Amino acid sequence: MKSTFKAGLVAAALGVLALVGVADAQGQSSPLTYIQAGRVLADPATGKVETERTIVVENGKVLRIEAGYTSAPGAKVIDLKDSFVLPGLIDSHVHLTSQNGPKGALERFTKTKSDYALDGAYYAGLTLKAGFTTVADLGGANESVFGLRNAIAAGRIPGPRIFAAGSAVSVHGGHGDDANGVPESMVHLFRDAATCSGADDCRRAVREQVRSGADVIKITATGGVLSPTNAGLAKQFSDEELKAIVETAHSMGRKVTAHAHGGDGINAFLKYGGDSIEHGTYLDAESVKLFKANGAYLVPTLLAGDFVAREAAKADTWMVPAVKAKALEAGPKMLDMGRRAHTGGVKIAFGTDTGVSPHGDNAQEFALLIKAGLTPLEAIKAATIYAADHLDLAGMIGSLLSGKQADIIAVKGDPLVDVTVLERVSVVMKGGIVYRQD
Repeated sequence: MKSTFKAGLVAAALGVLALVGVADAQGQSSPLTYIQAGRVLADPATGKVETERTIVVENGKVLRIEAGYTSAPGAKVIDLKDSFVLPGLIDSHVHLTSQNGPKGALERFTKTKSDYALDGAYYAGLTLKAGFTTVADLGGANESVFGLRNAIAAGRIPGPRIFAAGSAVSVHGGHGDDANGVPESMVHLFRDAATCSGADDCRRAVREQVRSGADVIKITATGGVLSPTNAGLAKQFSDEELKAIVETAHSMGRKVTAHAHGGDGINAFLKYGGDSIEHGTYLDAESVKLFKANGAYLVPTLLAGDFVAREAAKADTWMVPAVKAKALEAGPKMLDMGRRAHTGGVKIAFGTDTGVSPHGDNAQEFALLIKAGLTPLEAIKAATIYAADHLDLAGMIGSLLSGKQADIIAVKGDPLVDVTVLERVSVVMKGGIVYRQD
C-alpha cells in the first residue's frame, strides 16, 4: 500500500547547520544520539529484554544497538540507565480532531473545520506525549484530518504520524451520516460526500476518498453507539454495497476497515474481503473463522466500550436517550468480546477509539487488554509489531531494529510485570526528535 508519510525534519539556517549538525525540534544538535538504556525491549516479536544497552540514532533512524553504555565525541547522550525502553506505541483507532463531551452536540453547529483542525493539533500533542508516535485516524472531515496529517509530516507541528481515513463511507441515515439529528433544511450542509446508497454510489464514495488523500478506507458497516438515532447496532450496508466498497478500495491500493458492532455486519464485511474490524462487539464463532481465514485484524477498542458504559451510567450524563441505551447495551459486552477473540486466535491490533474517551489516556487500553486475557507482552505486541503490520508500516516502525524510525519511549518500571506503567511515560522520541523528557 502506498504511504503518504514523509520525513518530518526540515533543514534551516544552512550556514549554522554546517557547523553544529542537524538540529531537532528542541534546538539540540548532534549528528548522532546515544541512548543509554538500563533495559530495552528492542524487538517485541522476540520478547527478549536486554540490559545495559546503547541505542545509536542517526538521521532519525536506529543505526545500531551496542552492548554496554557507549558514546562518541560530540554526540548527544540520553541517560536512561534507570528506565525501561521500548518502541514508540501505535494506536490503530483515534479521532484526533474531536473529543466527546457535553458540548459536542452544540459544537456541531458552532465549530468550523478549521476549529476542528486546530483542536486536532492540540490533541495530537497530548497523544504524542503519552508515548503514541503513530496513530490511525479513522474519521473526521477530510480537510481537517488530512491537513493535520500533512502538517505533522512536514514538521510544522508536533504530533504522531497519522495514517488517515478522513470521512467514513456511510449509508444515508446510518452511523457516520453527519446529517443525523439536524433539521431537514440543514441536511445538505452537514451531509458528507462519503455518504452513499447503492453499490455504484458507494464505489463513487470510495473513489472520492482516495482522490481526497485517504490512506485507508473506513466504513461504518453497522449502526454505532454514538449516532443520535434509534437505528440499532446491526448491519446497515447491503451485501452488494459491501462487495463494491471492498473491490473498489482494493483496486485503488487501499485497505478497508469497518466500524462494526453487530455480528451480521462483521461477518458480511469479512465475507467480502474486508481487511479489519473496529470494535467487533457481537462477533461470534463464524466471525472468528472468517477473521482467521482472511488474516484480518480486530481492533477491539475496549477503552471506548468501558468509557461509554461509565458515562451512560451517570445520572447527569450528556448522552441523549438513544445513545445512552446503546452505550449501556454494547459497552459492557466489549471486554468479553475481547476475551473470545483472543481465545479464538484472532489477530489483535491495539486501538482505543480515543476521541470517544479523552485524548492522552490511550494507554489505559493496556489494562483492559490484560482483563481480556492478553499477557503484558501480547498487549505490547498489539501496540507495536502487530499494529505496524496492520497499517502496512512494519518496515518502518514497531521495533528498534536497524534502519527503522527512531520512535522510542521510556518508562520507570517494567511493563512486562505491570503494564499500567505505560500510562506514565517519561521519555518520548519520534523520528530521532525528543518530544518529552521528564
